[in-house]
Amino acid sequence: MVTALEVPADLLIKRVAEKLKKYEQIKPPAWAYFVKTGVHKEKPPEDPDWWYVRAASMLRKMYKSGEPIGIETFRTIYGGRQNRGSAPEHFRKGSGSIVRKILQQLEAAGLVVKVPGKGRTLSPAGRSLLDKTAKEILQELVKERKDLEIYL
Repeated sequence: MVTALEVPADLLIKRVAEKLKKYEQIKPPAWAYFVKTGVHKEKPPEDPDWWYVRAASMLRKMYKSGEPIGIETFRTIYGGRQNRGSAPEHFRKGSGSIVRKILQQLEAAGLVVKVPGKGRTLSPAGRSLLDKTAKEILQELVKERKDLEIYL
């Protein structure tokens, strides 16, 4: 069986983001097109579908971890170095509001479940979504390269 970790991450995230657009519970808020994703960023994201890409990325991170992940951990994952002019750069965490809203939407869609005191983890439906998408991607890759048939 193919897992979400056996296919290229960029292909998986892009495909899962397309599938997340079909969920009515997962919609970017009105302010999502004007906000920066963290204090370390200079501009908002240029991709109009960045909300879905971030949600898909968070699903893959939860799949990869296998353990409950909290909001602060996601803030650290999506943080970066803040340019402070002539002063040395410092690490800054990403936006907590964005992470919180995406997790709440994924929870409402039934893809994530809350573990009290520890964070959130994938539900069986979320794991199934990632695994089915990974299988679709691998089947497409096998059509392009026949030497990958051993993984099916």
